[in-house]
Amino acid sequence: MTVGEQRVLEQPAGEAQVAAFDFDGTLTVRDSFTAFLRWRAGHGGYAVALAMLAPNMVSYLFHRDRGRIKAHAVRQFLFGVGREQLAADARAFAQAAAPRLFRPDALAAWEDWKRKGAKVVIVTASPTILIAPFADMLGADLLLGTELEFDTQDRVAGALIGENNRGMEKVRRLRQAFGPNLRLAAAYGDSSGDTEMLHIADIKGYRVFRGRP
Repeated sequence: MTVGEQRVLEQPAGEAQVAAFDFDGTLTVRDSFTAFLRWRAGHGGYAVALAMLAPNMVSYLFHRDRGRIKAHAVRQFLFGVGREQLAADARAFAQAAAPRLFRPDALAAWEDWKRKGAKVVIVTASPTILIAPFADMLGADLLLGTELEFDTQDRVAGALIGENNRGMEKVRRLRQAFGPNLRLAAAYGDSSGDTEMLHIADIKGYRVFRGRP
């Protein structure tokens, strides 16, 4: 089974324990979306695009809407990029960056839950299409991320589909996938965007991973 925009579960919801992992800062040591944008744009291009985003970043200090600033970043860095090209870039980035991103102790916990027969799930605010290659590497059962909007020609439109996947949205997406009464065996996160997901878990792993690549 491969990771696409969203994985399809192989068995009915509720038949296995579910362990949910945030991605950026939890499985990894840094934000993968920012790292991808920097890698793809190059040092000079990244600096120029970041400067053009300055007004939006100032506005963020007042509205604190992470979905809005993310949509602005997508528009600035990725507008007009074809879906296939973006997916290919994501795969190339994952191959190059994975050895420098993953926390070894987080990977050990991930593998431990897999050995126990749990469904291991990545629940991230980063764009699904960019995290999919990492999810494939790890053998994730499900990937729930923020969805980018593509136009009628399958190019990045510069907006998000639905909500930025953080906070209560993570719980909503998990329960959409596994059932309305889902109780997680474990959840791991590192920010306020993971609080609600941790709340529905028996094991609440908040900032428990400290390993470096």
